[in-house]
Amino acid sequence: MDQSVLEREFAAVGPWLVEAGKVAEFARATCYPGQGVPPTFAILLLNSAMLEMLADVGASLERIVHGEQRFTWHRPVVVGDELTASMRIASLRSLGGADVIGTVSTITDAAGEVVGEAKATLVHS
Repeated sequence: MDQSVLEREFAAVGPWLVEAGKVAEFARATCYPGQGVPPTFAILLLNSAMLEMLADVGASLERIVHGEQRFTWHRPVVVGDELTASMRIASLRSLGGADVIGTVSTITDAAGEVVGEAKATLVHS
């Protein structure tokens, strides 16, 4: 992957409405034992941001291994939130013939307030 993508910010995705039915479905699928919106629920929105980024840089989802994911929350996500995510490539290096892509996503609500950030490591072979 070309180093020119480093620090590039991609078009935001959203707004995306957090619906009670989708939260319940996600909680069941992930065996989330708690109340409210699971802390990893925003991965659904971030997946859309990742797909947009991959298409933009000419990378293929079929060649991606998801290496790591971390969330930092400023407040809990709640049903009724309208979320938007912007993603940037924060790091890029080659390792054993693969590109190791570090992304940082900022998740905001309808008022433009930052709800949280997510960092991911993607390995593209």
